[in-house]
Amino acid sequence: MPTLESEKWLQRVFAASGTEALISAYDDWAGTYDADMLSLGYLHPAVVAGLVGRYVPNLDAPILDAGVGTGILGEILSVMGYSNLVGVDISEQMLARARDRNVYRELRNRVLGEVLDFADARFGAIISTGVFTVGHAPPSAFDELARIVRPKGYLIFTVGTLAWEHCGFQEKIKVLEADGRCHAVEATKPYRPMPFAQTEGALTAQAFVYGVGARSKSVTG
Repeated sequence: MPTLESEKWLQRVFAASGTEALISAYDDWAGTYDADMLSLGYLHPAVVAGLVGRYVPNLDAPILDAGVGTGILGEILSVMGYSNLVGVDISEQMLARARDRNVYRELRNRVLGEVLDFADARFGAIISTGVFTVGHAPPSAFDELARIVRPKGYLIFTVGTLAWEHCGFQEKIKVLEADGRCHAVEATKPYRPMPFAQTEGALTAQAFVYGVGARSKSVTG
């Protein structure tokens, strides 16, 4: 069950004003983040891992974990056999925890929404959990993410329902679709990503799969 401390951390990160405050909050939270999120019943990593298994059959495909946090999702994917994982995050302390898992080939401190120092079409898929929500990564981050995914690759990400509808994420994706840069493949039903949280437990999110470039059913490598 959730603790008072886990609720306090949620309140702090969602109340953070600006990138520096958000970095500070996640740096301070890194030590207990895994246990706190487990107590909240955190579902995003399991949902996205299932979608990766469905759409990325090549276990050697290069995958970017955008907003890697402590690497919870990467560890799940490693157990599933994925071996070519790269991660970025704004928090050095979160990245330190992710490094301790020894499942990522590379980890970089980067800010989603800014230019990313990866070559065009570097990755077979990009995954992101819990990052596209109120006060976190902006809709503009999708421009860079779409740039660094290979044609016939995938963007697999979660978005809070309120953020999707009211914070520009849905509109941004529609622009990318209109430009032919991506196309809708799958959207899950709305679910509660932190069902045991007292303050956030009733809020819902969805996981989305978008293909990049020409339509494809799988990543070839």
